[in-house]
Amino acid sequence: MENLKLAWRNLWRNRRRTMITAASVFFAVFFALFMRSLQLGSYDYMYKNVIESYSGYIQLQQKEWWDEKTIDNSFGYNLKLEERLLSDNNIVNTIPRLESFALASSGSNTKGVMVMGIDPEKESLLSDISKKVAKYHLSADAIAKILASKQLPEKATGNLPLFENVYYDDENRLLQDLGLNVEKKDSYLPVLARYSRIEGEQIKVGEPGVWLGQELAKYLEVQPGDTMVLMGQGYHGTTAAGKYQIKGIIKIPASDISGRIVYLPYDVAQELFHAENNLTSLILHVRDNSDKAIAETSQWLSEKIPDETRIIDWKEMNDVIIQQMEADNVSGMFMIGILYIVIAFGIIGTVLMMTAERRREFGVLVAIGMQKKKLASIVGYEMMMIGLLGVMAGIIISIPIILYGVNHPIVFKGELAHMMEEYDFEPKLVFETVSYYYLWQAFVVALMVLVSLIHPVRKILRLKVVNALRA
Repeated sequence: MENLKLAWRNLWRNRRRTMITAASVFFAVFFALFMRSLQLGSYDYMYKNVIESYSGYIQLQQKEWWDEKTIDNSFGYNLKLEERLLSDNNIVNTIPRLESFALASSGSNTKGVMVMGIDPEKESLLSDISKKVAKYHLSADAIAKILASKQLPEKATGNLPLFENVYYDDENRLLQDLGLNVEKKDSYLPVLARYSRIEGEQIKVGEPGVWLGQELAKYLEVQPGDTMVLMGQGYHGTTAAGKYQIKGIIKIPASDISGRIVYLPYDVAQELFHAENNLTSLILHVRDNSDKAIAETSQWLSEKIPDETRIIDWKEMNDVIIQQMEADNVSGMFMIGILYIVIAFGIIGTVLMMTAERRREFGVLVAIGMQKKKLASIVGYEMMMIGLLGVMAGIIISIPIILYGVNHPIVFKGELAHMMEEYDFEPKLVFETVSYYYLWQAFVVALMVLVSLIHPVRKILRLKVVNALRA
């Protein structure tokens, strides 16, 4: 106890030295937590984007559909089956889908596309695709008219050509990309709306109409109100053909998907492919999406469904993405490891400086009768207290910053955001909330501090008084 008191007093005898050493530990903990939160948050966001925008956590499928995605591997769906599925307490609702392939044509432009039949209202439980209908399109003609009007600031007119042929589903994002003040949108938005506004509509069950991904719309050179033709092979080899009005353009960040996706009401898709009452998948919207709850729900439902169907969970549907994420996590851990190495050298360097600076002090204390073991014990307690101060400060200061980042993700704007979208990256950085990883990062840094104790303790135990007094 006496050694602890002496160690605590020693800390504040030289405040500058104590603060420098504690600061090295603080920055180590802070940056380790910040980087790990950003890394884990990005992974979680990517998972949720895939799961909650497309696959869902559990699906009901025909047994052969996942291995061979053809319209022939669809299954019959009726209210009796839906009631059986909804009898599980974890199932909130069902989201029907009918997927197949066709040729999309408009004028002389033709492209192979994925046709997805959906229920727009139920789809809002998962992907909420209806909120992604584009409202503005900066076409070459629209940009020319906006420039000719000369009603926007010079900075905005300079940015306009950078975003040619880009669609926007959010007016604030449009203003931000052009470098305009969102708070003054009442001044700028009427000008932009006059020349670039496009009137998208909602598609509805029972009403023919399609939505296109923005890249597909660019390729086919179409806008809302135009018509397009879909041709393909229907159920059991029938001919599928239909002509539909384009109701809206969907803003999808992933260019490979937006370049080949067509959305139809699922009953219209059933009529197109001659697959009445058939679905290729039925997404089960769940209350509890924890791994344990998903496993229990899947097991229970597997005993209640028809023999020709099966239950498949999100892990099986996204095994490729999971493997990619795990590989990326390894590389991320490698980068964190490099950060730890840099941190370790910083801490050790600070300890070496402190030990060299106090060499004469140690010599005097030993010369007047203090035992080396007692001196080593006091210095050890000093280092542990400094380490604890640094670790606690790093944790306490990082918590509000990370919690703020959780609620306010870093969203890139302007040309940088556009460039990221071109490479299929969503221009957003998301943080992971405070959880178990906090303990691990603090533990690793605390371990570094303990390892750094070896040097001063070793120096004290091997101290030669005469040489130390001459230092």
